Amino acid sequence: MKNLEKVLFCVIVGMLVQTAIVRPACADEVVFNNGDRLTGKIIRLVDNKLVFLSDMAGEVTLDVSKVKTFSSNEPVEIHLNDGTVLKQKVSQAGPDRFSVEGNETIKAQELAISAVSSINPPPKPEPKWIGNIPAGYTSTHGNTKTEQLNGSMNLSRRAERDRISLNADYARGEQEDPDTGKDKKTEDWWRSRIKYDYFFTKKLYGYVDNRYEKDSIAELDRRIIIGGGAGYQWVETDDMKFSTEAGLASLYEKYDNTGDSNSELSAQLGYHLDKKLYKKFGFVHDLTYYPSLEELSDYYMTTSAEVRAYFTERFFANLKAILNYDATPAAGSGDTDVKYIFGLGVNF
Repeated sequence: MKNLEKVLFCVIVGMLVQTAIVRPACADEVVFNNGDRLTGKIIRLVDNKLVFLSDMAGEVTLDVSKVKTFSSNEPVEIHLNDGTVLKQKVSQAGPDRFSVEGNETIKAQELAISAVSSINPPPKPEPKWIGNIPAGYTSTHGNTKTEQLNGSMNLSRRAERDRISLNADYARGEQEDPDTGKDKKTEDWWRSRIKYDYFFTKKLYGYVDNRYEKDSIAELDRRIIIGGGAGYQWVETDDMKFSTEAGLASLYEKYDNTGDSNSELSAQLGYHLDKKLYKKFGFVHDLTYYPSLEELSDYYMTTSAEVRAYFTERFFANLKAILNYDATPAAGSGDTDVKYIFGLGVNF
């Protein structure tokens, strides 16, 4: 009996020793620059922050700059700065480095930790449509009787590789003639634009867009512009977006007071700025210039500037000015047309 007890005691002690030795070996491990170590499980690495589930301390967030090297017991999804994605086990290496296990298709390699953009990143949210709709209405009665209605719509959907933008503006106004009592149109126009951007890199993209415009007061039956080219997104943050573009466009115009239409090929140059000035104010400005390829003095330019004052995160008041300049307008029409829009809007 004593011998049996000794055997059982030795077996139990051996199992406990084996568990103590094997468990850390089977766990992921992080080695710090000062030599300290943590064992547990790598959860993810995003924005230079490593989230690690420690056996002793639970879930902790570590600054990557303090990590010397690390290893994993199971394959992890590694995203490198150059866009490469690996899903392999990793082992420890020298300072600021780690080794990636190889297989039939991937060669074993040693990489710098600084070359990693993320590890096990959370799934990216599905792109959603966002935008705003401002609108305004003015009515006066008394010595004069006028009514004016205006509205705008701005929609966009930004995915990792592409972006879709939809924009529209509309205004209609009437004034009663005091002598005849009949209403006379003082404003009746609308314009729209649809644009598609495809990003080859984080900043460089190609685009195609289409504009359509009508203005019965200026006797513009229709103006259609179809263009395409390349753009560069210099800044794209929550507080500021700025891009420049260059390409070619086909411009078609037809006026009600002329029998002929005008169609020409032109260059297309422009920029777009969307900037939050303060917490309660924003500024949006864009300009597109269409010089004819046959004669540079013959050009069309459209630009707009908008100031928004936010009451809350969703509701705002806006003042928008639109300027169109046509170097060769139709007979009887001016070359410059300026429109002002004031209203209240909502973000969604």
